[in-house]
Amino acid sequence: MQHNAIHATILAVVVAIALPVPAEEHRGQGDVGAFLVPTFHCIGIYWSPPEGGPEHKVLVEYRPSGQQQWHTGLPLRYHPIDTAECKADYRGSLVNLTPGTTYDITLTVEGTGRRIECRGTTWSESFPVQSAVKVSDGDTTLTVNQSGRPGAYVLYDGTGCTIDTGNKDDIGIAVRASYVILRGFTIKNVKEHGIRLFDGHHIVIEDCDISKWGSESEKGWGKNYQACVFSNNKDLHAVVIQRCRMHHPSWDTNSWAEKHGESTHPRGPQTVVFWESAGNHVIRYNEIWSDEDHYFNDGMGAGYNGGYRGFPGADSDIYCNYIANCWDDGIEAEGGDQNVRIWNNYVEDVLIPIANAAVSIGPLYVWRNVSGRSYSPPGSSWDMSHGPFIKMGYAGGEKWMTGHMYIFNNTIFQEDNNGTDGLGGGSRIIKHCTTRNNILHVRQRDRRSIAASRGHVDNDFDHDLAPASVPDNHEKQGLKGVPRYVHGAGFDPETRTGMFQLAPGSKGVDAGVLIPNFCEAINGNRPDLGAHQSGTGRLQFGVRAQFAPPGTLRTTRSVSDPGARDH
Repeated sequence: MQHNAIHATILAVVVAIALPVPAEEHRGQGDVGAFLVPTFHCIGIYWSPPEGGPEHKVLVEYRPSGQQQWHTGLPLRYHPIDTAECKADYRGSLVNLTPGTTYDITLTVEGTGRRIECRGTTWSESFPVQSAVKVSDGDTTLTVNQSGRPGAYVLYDGTGCTIDTGNKDDIGIAVRASYVILRGFTIKNVKEHGIRLFDGHHIVIEDCDISKWGSESEKGWGKNYQACVFSNNKDLHAVVIQRCRMHHPSWDTNSWAEKHGESTHPRGPQTVVFWESAGNHVIRYNEIWSDEDHYFNDGMGAGYNGGYRGFPGADSDIYCNYIANCWDDGIEAEGGDQNVRIWNNYVEDVLIPIANAAVSIGPLYVWRNVSGRSYSPPGSSWDMSHGPFIKMGYAGGEKWMTGHMYIFNNTIFQEDNNGTDGLGGGSRIIKHCTTRNNILHVRQRDRRSIAASRGHVDNDFDHDLAPASVPDNHEKQGLKGVPRYVHGAGFDPETRTGMFQLAPGSKGVDAGVLIPNFCEAINGNRPDLGAHQSGTGRLQFGVRAQFAPPGTLRTTRSVSDPGARDH
């Protein structure tokens, strides 16, 4: 009876699922249960069957409930991590799902008789509102303390409203509530944070414009980690930040060539800062930018690189954002990275577009992102004039490099030879990484598309387009050469859209491998390498973007497994 009551609650409250919960329905041998953690377009899967071990993958199949055809998911690898933060021996995600949809999922321990069936529902994009609070212009902090409940949110409607404290108050909006929506606010001239989440969960922040936040630390530099949206509440979970413009802090960040205190490491304002939160957040369709006198430290990030939580927290998604003007990382997804998914972002004018040092639990999924211009200033303490597309390496010691990561179908776009370096730069250590279908096009003078190091462990680099060097005994089925793009390729700053398709006849066209649930057959043809498939529309980023799961013809049951070694 108690088991059924729990299931009934979950089924009734689709949008409210946040922390790990039992699968909505569970049928299998014995009482070895799996649990699922959904977002709008993804479902995190966790399972610890007794038959598990490094010699067995868990095979995943799924379908929308009521449909006949089953589709294949990416197999889950056995990868327990010795910490209470690790939720299961087998961890992984289904992606490219439809919001508000129930899916049947089967999990099978390969080579054994162990099989389980479960059901999970993605979040609905419609948040039911029970009551609304219309907010007028204000010059002091707005306190949000009226909570809703599952299926009945309280809307704080700030449409047309400006909160401008004239730098008298520390915070624009202080949140101490759950099941609330903050919509349409313009926030500026606050001494610390635009919005601070003190307590609560199931918080939606949408259609807001936040600027001119933060205080001076020294010499014109802003204080570190002051943010548009800030929280240091470790219980924080299920926050959605969408269609917001976060730009132009009050103070600048030092570059790698300038000292802030005793260090040249950039320190200054950011847009989203969550310290060691419980996760299950979605950060999507936002625009993050500034000018040359008001740079960010990182675009978003926080927590501890050497730790088991980090940013953004487990079971979180970051997608379809435009991010620019950071002296360090565009997206700092470092720490635990347990079922963290980053896709369809465009990042430019930063040192490192995506930082992942280190992935301690995993898996981390990074796919279909595009990086533009990258640089560090002359005289920088950084060891190169520009940064790697994905940082790799570690912070606080190699002991934290224990989680797995998947890097699929990303594009390093070189326009005027000013793009990023490859994966890990020249020599950063990479561990537990699988790559497929990436365009790793580095600058002409760069020597490596993937870093070389004797410290590399458990990597599988293959089927990428890599014009520069890669580690020995990898990319045996990869391509060498420089990609050619269609006429007019590049990013349009006015529309926040981009064209990054390969030109007909270029290396990489129809050269991709099938990746279950991530990159599948296109009208019966093999997919292209890189982030932008031929024959599709312009990629969309920012507040006008809309992610739609790829409308592909899926190969069912038996497809290529990128976890299988080719060397």
